[in-house]
Amino acid sequence: MSQPDPDSAVAALIEAFDVLEDWEDRYRYIMDLGAALPAMDPAMRSPQTQVHGCQSTVWVALTTDGKAVRLHADSDSHLVKGLAAIVVGVLDGRTVSGVLDFDLAGLFDALALHAHLSPTRSNGLHGMIKQVMERAGALAKAT
Repeated sequence: MSQPDPDSAVAALIEAFDVLEDWEDRYRYIMDLGAALPAMDPAMRSPQTQVHGCQSTVWVALTTDGKAVRLHADSDSHLVKGLAAIVVGVLDGRTVSGVLDFDLAGLFDALALHAHLSPTRSNGLHGMIKQVMERAGALAKAT
């Protein structure tokens, strides 16, 4: 089964949040996304890929095949792994410039995630977004 394109993933995410009006159901949905996230190669879990500022342990790695960015993520927290799965779902497969141009923070604001996460989870989410954008910027400079 092929992964949906990033724009379809964004549309599906917004639709799911519209349908799931209760935040408990939304949290379960996010955790289900995390459970479905492909396993991250343990070799990719390193201090360089670890997201700092999150109360959970989170890793996010970006690579490129020359055309598209490939994201890999994992966490020891079910909820944070689900948030990482959202990041992977909406960015994986975009070009480097497509990743840099995508308003990931705006998407999370539109979904009202920041308002419904604890301050430490929200800080971790900001850290994840920052790290993804910094790494995409480094990929842009390298190509």
